[in-house]
Amino acid sequence: MIGKNPTTIPRRQLGRQLREMRQAAGLSIADAARLIERGAGTLQRLEKGENPRIRLLDIEALCRLYGVGRDKLGALQALAKEADERMRPVDERVWWHRYDDLIPDDFETYMSLEAAAAQVIMYQPDVVPGVVQTPDYARALERTFFKSDTPMESEQRVQVRMQRQTAITRRLSPVELDLLVDEAVVRRIAGSQKVMAAQLRKLADVPPNVRVRVLPFAGGFPLGCAPGAFVILRFPMDFGTKEPVEPTTVYVESYGSRLYYDSAEVVDRYLEAHDQLSQVALSEPDSKHLLRQVAKEFES
Repeated sequence: MIGKNPTTIPRRQLGRQLREMRQAAGLSIADAARLIERGAGTLQRLEKGENPRIRLLDIEALCRLYGVGRDKLGALQALAKEADERMRPVDERVWWHRYDDLIPDDFETYMSLEAAAAQVIMYQPDVVPGVVQTPDYARALERTFFKSDTPMESEQRVQVRMQRQTAITRRLSPVELDLLVDEAVVRRIAGSQKVMAAQLRKLADVPPNVRVRVLPFAGGFPLGCAPGAFVILRFPMDFGTKEPVEPTTVYVESYGSRLYYDSAEVVDRYLEAHDQLSQVALSEPDSKHLLRQVAKEFES
């Protein structure tokens, strides 16, 4: 049985923000540690999210050293206080802060990881993932699930999904997306046949950094079971340490929960599952052909 939700993600995100602030200030770890009268090893562990205990006085001293404002200090202190619990990273600068009332705390954690990732590997057996949805497809899902929403709230939820897509469309360092979808995703109607046709054409015309493949019904059950949807997030390398800025993380979302795993054993298990699913998936050209073919069927 896979273990409990890890507690390292908030610490890693706190460490990443502190590291970015130090680098922006032009200081080495040794210099920053000396100036706040702490050991270089202590600061290095803090930046890597490996400190089991985080001193708020250290956070205050670092923020003062780096010249950041009170708002940022308060956000980092709040994150530090909750670093041993599942919680969202607090950063006033991110775009999704405008939608705090609509986004669950634990999903803000996912959006932060997705935006920071170098590669996102997804398997989705039921629905087109939000990061590649059309507005009309997203509306069809949101209006059904959030029946009590006002029209304005419903539209804001759609905007959140559309804004997430900038991670794969941005000009500088777009996220690489490797997407496996089951054939059920292609044929199950959300909204209307017209909505589905547009959605499938979008999947067939993705940018070069996005790879879409379809797992056909004829592929059966490559794992001998239905694994459910999952996401594997890989992060860019730190040029100083030559290591990823954060460990590869698996995100698993079900109807009632969101779980994050970063242990090597669990990550390897999901990578192996993805490899097995990939072996029976259609090639990219064949997948695009199927997407366009089914889009034509919906249009007719």
